[in-house]
Amino acid sequence: MISSDQKIVQYLNEAHAMELALVRTLQAHVAVTPSGSYRRGLDRHLRETGDHADRIERRLGQLEAGRNPLQVGLGALESVAAQLLALSKGPFDLVRGMSAEEKLLKNARDEVATEALEIATYTALEHAARAVGDEQTATLAADIRGDEQRMLEQLLDEIPKLAAAVVKAEVEGKPQYDPTTTGAADALREVRDTAQAGAKEARKRTRRTARQARKVPGVAQAEGEVKGAVADESDLAIPGYDGKKAAEIVAALGSLSQIDLAKVEAYERKKQSRATVLNKIKSLRGDEPWPGYDELSVDDVRAALSAAQSDKAGDVREYERRHKDRSGVIEATDRETARA
Repeated sequence: MISSDQKIVQYLNEAHAMELALVRTLQAHVAVTPSGSYRRGLDRHLRETGDHADRIERRLGQLEAGRNPLQVGLGALESVAAQLLALSKGPFDLVRGMSAEEKLLKNARDEVATEALEIATYTALEHAARAVGDEQTATLAADIRGDEQRMLEQLLDEIPKLAAAVVKAEVEGKPQYDPTTTGAADALREVRDTAQAGAKEARKRTRRTARQARKVPGVAQAEGEVKGAVADESDLAIPGYDGKKAAEIVAALGSLSQIDLAKVEAYERKKQSRATVLNKIKSLRGDEPWPGYDELSVDDVRAALSAAQSDKAGDVREYERRHKDRSGVIEATDRETARA
């Protein structure tokens, strides 16, 4: 079981990551939108979204989320993942569709879906907070939800006009505007630079808390899955992954930590989804002898075994044989078993 504060912190972290991602996406959408009511609405909501992220961050600080390594670790990872996903999506938003008018319509449809998700998120946060007696968080969630509802209503009003513009451009041959006049290229560079800087700072915060967070059961695997979802080949612990045959990858998997196994699994499912690789990972995935084990050196394991973990010698030996197979660790488990 977890405390009521931990559950509220979890929901606040999820909302914070969502707002950070939306800031980047809105910046990219604004870059290709001509002046008018739709552009004004996006500009206003971009300012609101930045304010939402700041207010949630302040509330997290008030709840002293920094003292809970599990919530901070996963929350930081969610923020990194959200920013990287938004960064990768930005260029796509600038080139999608058959015409400039179609780009705007598709963007607006995406924004409607995002607003609906945010409304649901803040509704859940408000009612969860009220259920545990956290009126301050409940009021914050309700206030932000009001902004999201107003934006959703405006978007729904804009879509008929955007759809009519698509017909004029693609059916009647009367385009409404030239996207090159919106400053899209310059704005995209600014979005990319800002997102990269934000993600870099978030990664620094994550590294400071990750080692502590991994001592909580299940966090290591969750971290790997989050990272794998946005990883590219250079992020994996197996160099030249995309060029390797399945048998070569299988041979290298045993030496990987649970974090890296989870990352490779998420990446493999996203790319080639080879059964031999996924089955081998499945056989290797599992609980470490104790949370944080994969972070330890041979000397660290030896010290833990001799000090307080002698009853774990059998588990350590079995896990080590299936994974890194370090001779120094195996010898230490033999000594502890003989001593017992």
